[in-house]
Amino acid sequence: GFLYPEEKLAVLSDAEIFGRAASQRARRAVLRRERAKARTAAVNFSDFEEGDLVIHLEHGVGRFAGLQKFPLENGIESDVLTLEFAETAKLYVPIDQAWKISRYVGLGKKAPPLSELGDAKWERQKRSAEKAIAQYAASLLKLHAERETSQGHAFRLDTEWQKEFENAFLFDETRDQLRSTDDIKKDMESARPMDRLLCGDVGFGKTEVAIRAAFKAVMDGKQVAILTPTTVLAQQHFETFRERMSDYPVSIELLSRYRTKGEQTQTVARLVAGQTDIVIGTHRLISKDVQFKKLGLVVVDEEQRFGVQHKERLKERFRLVDVLTLSATPIPRTLYMALMGTRDMSVIETPPPNRLPVETIVCAYDERVIRDAINRELNRGGQIYFLHNRVQSISKVADRIRQLCPKARVDIGHGQMEEGELEDVMKRFLHRDTDVLVATTIIESGLDIPNANTIIIDRADRFGLADLYQLRGRVGRSQHKAYAYLLLPRDLIMLSEARKRVSAIKQYSELGAGFKIAMRDLEIRGAGNLLGNAQSGHIITVGFDLYCRMLKKAVAQIKGEPVRTRQEVILRLDGIETDEAIYRSEEPDRRAPVFLPSFYILQPRMRIEAYRKLAECESEEEMERLCQEWKDRFGGIPEEVKNLVEVARIRFLCSVKRITILETRDDRLMITKMGDFLLIGGRFPRLTSQEPKSRLREVVAYLRAL
Repeated sequence: GFLYPEEKLAVLSDAEIFGRAASQRARRAVLRRERAKARTAAVNFSDFEEGDLVIHLEHGVGRFAGLQKFPLENGIESDVLTLEFAETAKLYVPIDQAWKISRYVGLGKKAPPLSELGDAKWERQKRSAEKAIAQYAASLLKLHAERETSQGHAFRLDTEWQKEFENAFLFDETRDQLRSTDDIKKDMESARPMDRLLCGDVGFGKTEVAIRAAFKAVMDGKQVAILTPTTVLAQQHFETFRERMSDYPVSIELLSRYRTKGEQTQTVARLVAGQTDIVIGTHRLISKDVQFKKLGLVVVDEEQRFGVQHKERLKERFRLVDVLTLSATPIPRTLYMALMGTRDMSVIETPPPNRLPVETIVCAYDERVIRDAINRELNRGGQIYFLHNRVQSISKVADRIRQLCPKARVDIGHGQMEEGELEDVMKRFLHRDTDVLVATTIIESGLDIPNANTIIIDRADRFGLADLYQLRGRVGRSQHKAYAYLLLPRDLIMLSEARKRVSAIKQYSELGAGFKIAMRDLEIRGAGNLLGNAQSGHIITVGFDLYCRMLKKAVAQIKGEPVRTRQEVILRLDGIETDEAIYRSEEPDRRAPVFLPSFYILQPRMRIEAYRKLAECESEEEMERLCQEWKDRFGGIPEEVKNLVEVARIRFLCSVKRITILETRDDRLMITKMGDFLLIGGRFPRLTSQEPKSRLREVVAYLRAL
């Protein structure tokens, strides 16, 4: 906005009227983060460090021993990846074959034994996993087909009230939120029962999407059940839904242990009579005595926290009802791609506008740090979570905080409190009558209190990475800068294991880092729930990356889609040099260089990743997009890289056309397809160009025309 005193004119923007101002610098930072995130959203399984377990496609489980120089002929050295296998066997993998290696990610803390080189056991394990995965994919698709043919309720198109209701949302929706909302509405308007999974990082706005779906159901005269894993989260949703729908005649009830027996009986009676539109509760909602008159939509929040039995009961009870499942556990991109076509899935990856990353501080337990952190937050009118996960000593900790910060209003909350007591504690904190909430991990589930922007976690070494990530997600849910203090005992601060685990959370402090956290921690909690316990053994055997690739392939095969299986193609191209070291030492004018030069991509790890991405391209369009990405990141593409892309193109075209060997010698092009030479008029095709790099383009053109 601006003032024009001469004309007595003041022009105000909507941001100034509604208090949503954000500096241009903050907006630019958000845009930069969104662009960077778009580039790095896919989980990178090649991001491995020395000592990490890896999977080699042909040889099995090994240990990455680092990148090192390997001596070749004439005293020349070349970069190779060194892998260690059982019985101290070593395998040296040329950097251009890095695509065959991925970081081993399993389920659970027990590491698998190293494979033996040359042993047939790995092939047997792979075949066994493939067979089981094919059966699993078939069962997934069968369920999907059953759902497609079932008849449920088709909701009407959006009403005027729906548009009004959505426009009343105080914040700007993200692109992903809008797309997910559209997906859900289309599902609801279809006659087949919806079964959609909505995945999103902590605080990325899944609840608002669910609220809109619930409102749509109520506008069509249907009832909605919101199922949550904890009473605290049920209470939170109850408050949020009531506040959002306060201008509309929507009846909302809570059914949990916070309610007396009499209140619960009345709520159940109103549900049967159809007098309640939306009911929010814990697993009490799937009790046999809870019946609905016209249930149209079920929303299951924090799906990963429900046990298998609860889920089975859910499926049985709500078979022909639209079901929307929310999960805060980040689903790795590879799993998402593998399950496409077997589950309807929407993913919210973009952070809300003006959201800032949480600043994470790892330090030894120090009362001065605690006092300063609390006082800083109080001085800016905010609230604080102090997480102490021991009920026996939680009162002493609260008393000590009162002594350190006499001005702070301190309250205690934990799961062993009497009915109603915990509800009062959470209400006081929600309504800002409490400054510091000393609590156990009961705060971990989906609480949304925008004014709480500092969390102090005592004994952070006792939590897994995914738990720390979820806990840190309780703060930073407004446009204010948020802080997370991870406190370790002084004697543990120098111990590598505890320090390493807690420092990783600091490393992944950017928005949307949940994907990386899920891979780094990997008790992939979401995968166990999505795939079922029966599949976990195969994930442990072949690793998560290879499992997902096999699942994707199996799903595509059963659906009758074309599957590109990577066929080993032997290329013997005259005058081509794939090693930088040899090329630099010989006559460059007589040979065409085909590699990623170290002057173009400096870091070895990024070169490995680049080779892998090129090898994984499944179309020529993907190769073009990758070249564009390299151009953006590393500058103009040198001749060596252009040649490398042409060789990758030749390899891809050979694989598509079932060619096993391609060789150029002098002016002849020798092709072996399905074990036979490909001859034209009884002789090998001839190449017109003498220059190696021009001949590469000529071979590509010939293969395309074949």
